[in-house]
Amino acid sequence: MNRDFYLFLASRFASATAMTLMRAAIAWHVYSISHSAFHLGLIGLVQFLPALALTLVGGAIADSYDRRRIISLAQLTVLLAGGVLFTVTRTGSLSLPVLYGMVLLISCAGAFEAPARSALLPRLIPREIFPRAVTIASTNQALAFATGPFLAGLVIASGGITSAYATYLGLVVVAFIGMLALRTGAPDTSARRNVSLAAIREGLHFVWQRPVVLGCMALDMFAVIFGGASALLPIYANEILHVGARGYGLLTSSLELGALAMSVLLMLRPPVYNAGRVLLATVAVYGVATVVFGLSRWFPLSVAAYMLAGMADQISVVMRATAIQLSTPDELRGRVSSVNMLFIGASNQLGAAESGFVAALSTATFSVVSGGLACLLVVAIVAWRLPALRRYRVGETTS
Repeated sequence: MNRDFYLFLASRFASATAMTLMRAAIAWHVYSISHSAFHLGLIGLVQFLPALALTLVGGAIADSYDRRRIISLAQLTVLLAGGVLFTVTRTGSLSLPVLYGMVLLISCAGAFEAPARSALLPRLIPREIFPRAVTIASTNQALAFATGPFLAGLVIASGGITSAYATYLGLVVVAFIGMLALRTGAPDTSARRNVSLAAIREGLHFVWQRPVVLGCMALDMFAVIFGGASALLPIYANEILHVGARGYGLLTSSLELGALAMSVLLMLRPPVYNAGRVLLATVAVYGVATVVFGLSRWFPLSVAAYMLAGMADQISVVMRATAIQLSTPDELRGRVSSVNMLFIGASNQLGAAESGFVAALSTATFSVVSGGLACLLVVAIVAWRLPALRRYRVGETTS
């Protein structure tokens, strides 16, 4: 490992902490204003629209320009959005349309930053230690994802929502400085292409021709769309578990605490080789844990169930990142990463919209429990329809 890799980790920790802190703060803020599950679901839809429209373009740009500069420009954009939220909240002039507008701007920036950041990592370290670097980077990310919402709960409880937005701004500044300090070599432009529809199609075709990679992405997307409960956590914290802002912070971070615990375990244990079967099994565990969380009325059990869901999800994160990045040539990594980010964005954001809208038509409990059962159905269908994924072992070709 080298200096640039550790700077990358530091920048990623700050940006991921800021992102999850902002996500938790916005959900809390929207619910405090609207008291509506529908408006919580609308956050996911607002986040998904730019991901759908711009992520593939962002991947093509990441393969044509300096990835570090793309990330830095995206961070300046989210810094602007955070500054607007801080200012209008402090002056008492915030409205839901303004809040949704800043969510949209942040999501647009993320559509360009995420593919560039994912594609940048393989250029920072030798190929032979890349799998270990992915595990370390995933552990770093899981720690950041757990820190952000927990910090949001503490800051909101002690200083209000304005303090949460101020903390977000400080974290983005740290991430921006860390990215500027990277000394990556000049990108290899010999095999790179101009941004075009043909370039975007090339990345889509690459993924489509590898059924194991495509299957991993699709399984993760549909499982999280149906099984995600994150959009409804303000309702669970306030109306079902009655734990307030601090409890909300712990509940929101427990998913990533589980992911962090699994990351440490993966670092200590021998590599998993029966990756396909393990992946399907862990997504099934994710679905069961979601059902338990949805039915729980005891805060410790809710935290434990959400942690278990995070542990299961983290296994697929590490395997998917290793398989995708090592099977993709550098000149395609931005575009292939953008396809992966589109699947991830669809799962997280459409999952939030689905949860909120179903809860608005029924109840939060029905939304979460039915989603967990649907996740189990998805696992069964994928295991039946994609035998190549079921039989996949680490080290085999994904073509």
